[in-house]
Amino acid sequence: MFSKILIANRGEIALRVLRACRELGIKTVAVHSTADADAMHVRLADEAVCIGPAASRDSYLNVAAILSAATITGAEAIHPGYGFLSENADFAETVEAHGLTFIGPTAEHIRMMGDKITAKTTMMALGVPLVPGSDGELANIEEARIVAEKVGYPVLIKAAAGGGGRGMKVAQTAADLEEAWSVARTEARAAFGNDAVYLEKYMDKPRHIELQILGDNYGNVVHFGERDCSLQRRHQKLLEEAGSPALTPEERDTIGRTAIDALSKMGYRNAGTLEFLYQDGQFCFIEMNTRLQVEHPVTEMVCDVDLVREQIRIAAGEKLGYTQADVTFEGHAIECRINAEDPETFAPCPGTVAVYHAPGGLGVRIDSALYTGYRVPPYYDSMIAKVIVHAPTRAQAIARMQRALDEFVVEGIKTVIPLHRRILADPEFQKGDYTIHWLENFTARPH
Repeated sequence: MFSKILIANRGEIALRVLRACRELGIKTVAVHSTADADAMHVRLADEAVCIGPAASRDSYLNVAAILSAATITGAEAIHPGYGFLSENADFAETVEAHGLTFIGPTAEHIRMMGDKITAKTTMMALGVPLVPGSDGELANIEEARIVAEKVGYPVLIKAAAGGGGRGMKVAQTAADLEEAWSVARTEARAAFGNDAVYLEKYMDKPRHIELQILGDNYGNVVHFGERDCSLQRRHQKLLEEAGSPALTPEERDTIGRTAIDALSKMGYRNAGTLEFLYQDGQFCFIEMNTRLQVEHPVTEMVCDVDLVREQIRIAAGEKLGYTQADVTFEGHAIECRINAEDPETFAPCPGTVAVYHAPGGLGVRIDSALYTGYRVPPYYDSMIAKVIVHAPTRAQAIARMQRALDEFVVEGIKTVIPLHRRILADPEFQKGDYTIHWLENFTARPH
């Protein structure tokens, strides 16, 4: 086992990794920008190193500074958290080349799954079902027209190197295709430096279902069930559930066995998440995230597993030590992402937290780096907390989340807590009757 780990991230995920390290008896090194000098992860780590100014490119994306911090502190491994460098294959390679351990998948698998076209081709060859569409990158608009006619409108043009909804445009009819093609490529080039795009059939009422897996270095792979991440605004998740109110245990088992078979053949190592669109009983693979997910706590709650601890154990060369038959699912969990945003306009609202009081009680977990007097900086993602609840049934979990949000006090800045209260009170949500398009329509309703 490692004696010291550097955490190459900030905010609640840095704290999450730090806590897992502390329970394993591992010393921690926090890195931080000048804007995060007073951050909670900096205060609680055993050592802290400033790696640059506020801008991410000069600090949390500064590979040389991070590696220097690891060297001078004697860290043996680096945990990237999520975001920033977590899915950067070059970073993973560089970490290993410097004699350190990257706590995550191999650079080969990060690179393979980071290109959506390669990911789809790989999964198709491994027997994972896909959304109908082009076999790879589209060479030109004429090829796009041919594929679109074959799969039928509406279609979705997507960036091959995309993420977060950027470089994605819907063409409802043939007349819309050229504009969607042009806009998607322009966005992709600006966001990723790569204007390669491909085409998929646009599904009109899908749910976003993802499957959490872990693999060790000895060929053992298990899954920890599904998460329903359909409540999204502009392709950004806001609320997640485990398990999905739309799936049966038999469907979970079927897609789980498919995923395990595919990733075992790949020789996949560490944590990963397979993402699917699910409609009319059919799963269609869309992408794989080769890292820990923001929403991992709901899986931890229903499976009673510490996924970060498992990541560290695997990276240290330990075996999983259990089989799929040992993984059980108990109750229901819901996570609400609390963003520092106006709940009506969704404009970011950085500023100083005047009062902070976190909810508590049975089955309530708060992952946050906030404290009274903390200044939420304007330079990073707006998510400032996650409220996670667990209860025997979905109805009880909803009631518990409503109670927890009523207790949650964050003053001095605006947050999306009022929006979450509205969502949880909505009859359609309470019935589990929603798709990936539901939240956009919900927020457009007068209230």
